[in-house]
Amino acid sequence: MPTRSERIDALPDPVAKLPYVRLYSHSTLVYWWPVWAYGYLAAIITYIRGGVVRLDEVKNSSTIFYDSSALGIGFIVVLVLTILFTNVRLRGIYSLLVVLSLAFIVVLFAWLGWWDEIAAFIPQLSIKLNLGFYVVFSTLLFAIWIATFVIFDRLTFWIVRPGQMTVEHLIGSRERSYDTQGMLFEKEAEDLFRHKLLGLGAGDLTLTTTGARKETLRIPNVLFVDGKVRAIQKLVATKPDELMSDD
Repeated sequence: MPTRSERIDALPDPVAKLPYVRLYSHSTLVYWWPVWAYGYLAAIITYIRGGVVRLDEVKNSSTIFYDSSALGIGFIVVLVLTILFTNVRLRGIYSLLVVLSLAFIVVLFAWLGWWDEIAAFIPQLSIKLNLGFYVVFSTLLFAIWIATFVIFDRLTFWIVRPGQMTVEHLIGSRERSYDTQGMLFEKEAEDLFRHKLLGLGAGDLTLTTTGARKETLRIPNVLFVDGKVRAIQKLVATKPDELMSDD
């Protein structure tokens, strides 16, 4: 004869039938894809159009370099801009001010005729990276990026259902539930460079609970955040009893 706990475990789980939205909070490393992507592109160009340079005639060692410094300068620019945009927050009006300031500088330099002098100076900058650097650096960065994106960022996630939100931690099997009645889901102001250009539509969410133990939860770097917010708003506005009664 089954015990009481076994009979309870045998009951169907009504929550499993409810629609849900799963949220993952990614680290800022998710925005670093342009660095390894540019590195692989530079490696392909160097391999196809580069030249072999002898390093040691005795040991017969050689490497492949691209003739121009354009690839090396481009790599440094992409790396520096990625570091800047992932660490400096420019939300809302501030991102617009940065864009307008950059446009003003471009026009000012053109009016003063400085771009010609800069273009003449660039060939003097010799930044040439060999094929091995591009391949090794990009592969290591890509391995870290994909491991973080696929494994580590998914160890903790949020599931929003009608009437309930749970926070689940795969390591330690911890789980915490919140009542979504009266809960405020808010999308923070966008960072033009980080969220739109590097994140391809990512964003940060702020959740404020109600009741005696009021909490504010922040979920940063959620991919495709606009679609997630619309789906969450529909789920929060729906009562679980309405969906179960339809079944």
